[in-house]
Amino acid sequence: MNLEDLGYNNHLETINKDGISGDFEVGRVIAEYKERYTVRTVSGEYPAEITGNLRYTATGREDFPAVGDWVELMVLDPDFAIIHKVLPRHSVIKRQAVSQTGEVQVIAANIDVAFIVQAVDRDFNINRLERYLTLCHSSKVSPVILLTKTDLIPENRLTGLIEEIQQRIENVPVLAVSNETEEGYDLLLEKIEKGKTYCLLGSSGVGKSTLLNHLSGKTIMKTNTISDSTRKGKHTTSHREMFFLDNGGIIIDNPGMREVGIADTGSGLETTFDRIVSYAQTCKFKDCTHIHETGCAVLEALEKGDIDEKAYENYLKLKREKAHFESSVAEKRKKEKQFGKIVKHYKKYYAKK
Repeated sequence: MNLEDLGYNNHLETINKDGISGDFEVGRVIAEYKERYTVRTVSGEYPAEITGNLRYTATGREDFPAVGDWVELMVLDPDFAIIHKVLPRHSVIKRQAVSQTGEVQVIAANIDVAFIVQAVDRDFNINRLERYLTLCHSSKVSPVILLTKTDLIPENRLTGLIEEIQQRIENVPVLAVSNETEEGYDLLLEKIEKGKTYCLLGSSGVGKSTLLNHLSGKTIMKTNTISDSTRKGKHTTSHREMFFLDNGGIIIDNPGMREVGIADTGSGLETTFDRIVSYAQTCKFKDCTHIHETGCAVLEALEKGDIDEKAYENYLKLKREKAHFESSVAEKRKKEKQFGKIVKHYKKYYAKK
């Protein structure tokens, strides 16, 4: 396997134009286990840890390696390597860390396309699709909506669900597959190109592991059924891991996510709800909240039926979450700056003694 088979492309050539010194190799993180990693290089796979300096200089979890990252590492022996540097990412999918205000969790890095997976029998929820789309758009990752378990509903019901999605979400491909009959897999495989990196996003129990097994043509992931008592998905995938398909495509499987907190400080939300944003450009007031103002073009379009009411409500909800996250990040940075000043003053004071 060469670097191109691992997904190495012109972007990496540009950021790595100075080359790697003789003591280091370039590799890609293919699995993560709570700050321990598996890195794949041209010469093989190695268990790896990060250097103490990389850990010390990290300002948050976002600075640590993630599955999909390209790294510089030193191989010490066949069973151990040290990661010295994470190369710049061209994309990173992240969400707000659970129960950690102002912190983010990196889901995967250097992704080209994200398959947003939903089961049509129990998991189907367009509001949730819009959450995942916001994650993708803020990360500059192309989304594809993938509906699974289509054999569990009548064909006319599936057609209705696809139409329902397309009425609210424009310009995002929608594919449908059956893990039981494998119907739709030919079209899905056509979407997967050699050397490109894809990831699977979705709740537990929507069929991501089964999907990966079918795409690979072999059983590489354990699968479970839906819990009979809660009707919720069981966590089959326990960690993030990268897999290489026979056609040259690269797929990252992720544990199911029950919480998809918005960590968007860019324009991801605006891209997801571009129809609402386009109306907002003509509001009477620049700081219009689109809730009660006179002359609000969004409310006028809502009243006329030009904007879907559920999409509007979800937009406001995600907009509040984004504002809260941004304020939390700003407050966190303010406290860090204040702490930095205290440390600087402390060092200056004791240097005089």
